[in-house]
Amino acid sequence: MAIARMRSVVVDCPDPKRLADFYSALLGWEITSVEDDWVVVTNGQPGRLCFQLAEDHQAPDWPDPDKPQQFHLDVTVDDLDEAETAVLALGAVKHAHQPSEDGSFRVYLDPAGHPFCLCVD
Repeated sequence: MAIARMRSVVVDCPDPKRLADFYSALLGWEITSVEDDWVVVTNGQPGRLCFQLAEDHQAPDWPDPDKPQQFHLDVTVDDLDEAETAVLALGAVKHAHQPSEDGSFRVYLDPAGHPFCLCVD
């Protein structure tokens, strides 16, 4: 029996609304709550992404271990090239380090510098 149920994944960032807009567009989820220091994105199912103001946020510099990833999201897409074009238009940046040898995923940085991966099954 579980002790708890997942409520939120909370991401520290310098601009919660901007990052929520990015992930809302990426995932097709709705922004359901906006405060100055806290924005929630959800698809109506249990679990949600929350973006919390961290005025002193320092973006990771992965794969440098001195400034590790902190966290990252893997999202599944049908077409990597098509998805890449879309996330770049939203403000993502393709990371210089692309460790996938088989082409099954690509690494990007969201507008706050957090890494995320576009993956194909």
